[in-house]
Amino acid sequence: MQPNPPQVDDTTGVPRPRYSLWQLARYFLRLGTSGFGGPVALVGYMHRDLVEARGWIGEADYKEGLALAQLAPGPLAAQLAIYLGYVHYRIRGATIAGLAFVMPSFVMVVALGWAYVRYGGLAWMQSVFYGVGAAVIGIIAISAYKLTRKSVGRDKLLWAIYLSLAAVTVVTESEMAWLFLAAGVLVWLWRAPPPWLRRGNVPMLAAISLPATAAGTGMTDWTLLSQLGVFFAKAGAFVFGSGLAIVPFLYGSVVTEFHWLSERQFVDAVAVAMITPGPVVITVGFIGYLVAGLPGACIAAAATFLPCYLFTILPAPYFKKYGKLPAILAFVDGVTAAAIGAITGAVIVLARRSIVDVPTAVLGVAAALLLLRSRKVPEPLLVALAAVIGLLIYPLVHGS
Repeated sequence: MQPNPPQVDDTTGVPRPRYSLWQLARYFLRLGTSGFGGPVALVGYMHRDLVEARGWIGEADYKEGLALAQLAPGPLAAQLAIYLGYVHYRIRGATIAGLAFVMPSFVMVVALGWAYVRYGGLAWMQSVFYGVGAAVIGIIAISAYKLTRKSVGRDKLLWAIYLSLAAVTVVTESEMAWLFLAAGVLVWLWRAPPPWLRRGNVPMLAAISLPATAAGTGMTDWTLLSQLGVFFAKAGAFVFGSGLAIVPFLYGSVVTEFHWLSERQFVDAVAVAMITPGPVVITVGFIGYLVAGLPGACIAAAATFLPCYLFTILPAPYFKKYGKLPAILAFVDGVTAAAIGAITGAVIVLARRSIVDVPTAVLGVAAALLLLRSRKVPEPLLVALAAVIGLLIYPLVHGS
């Protein structure tokens, strides 16, 4: 049952939010501390908790935030958290929500980085990831299913977009920003065509897209921390899609180009991001710690998240001002359908890497069924149980 309608401010006539900024900060602190499953699951949790359960955020505001997060470069879940903080509390809310969401997982990966360096690697991580990776697939599959039912509905055009983006993501194992834009434009032209299109006077349209990569910036004479800052700023500013999309970009430079980490260290860094809650892109903190200690972790994280923060709060006022126009609503519906299709495709891509044998298949299916049949099962408990099962089963299946 939805909460009572919000009260209206007597001086401005604007509805007051149903929650305080402190309540929102506490929510994102808790989500950043216990939200497992990567970007797919995290955006699902935000919808479930803030839109459906609490009624703090409207469905339209959520969809606008998801669309903006998909269109702009940077990590999906962090950008959506920043936008949702902006909805009622503007820049102050966006800043506090973003910091509250990111900080818990940053502290965790820095602590794991310290243990990794001190004790010469984390041999147990492979066993833990064996179990956790399978359970996470079940968690994010249910999140994608719920988002699909809620946002795509029975609209045939949205279903065509959704299925197309899911297929493209599965085949290419990447997310293409221009397809999100194209989906939005298609639904806009179909539902609310502009007058010049109805008259048949179609001018030539010029597509402007952000470059997917940046030109090289000779960094050979720079200090190591400066190199880290510039590199991770590029990663945050020019990589589109979910936090998982940053992984191949990081690998090409961190391992191959700069030789900051070995391949084994990089794989461990990705595993750390997957077995800790919060945004997957926080793996940059672990990488920064391995390269240059605590200053490296701080520089890597700050440089990665600052672009996504700016790419969210700068266009946010225009989304809020013009978001109710029929053309914008249609555009947002198209982008949202594309985004959820890409998220569903990402579930399949990740499943192919995490479901590797019968035990992992059973773990994934069991996690999905538990979440589907009961709303009272906490995801952190599932992840903890999967980690224990992985520690017990992996040595038996694959040898010690």
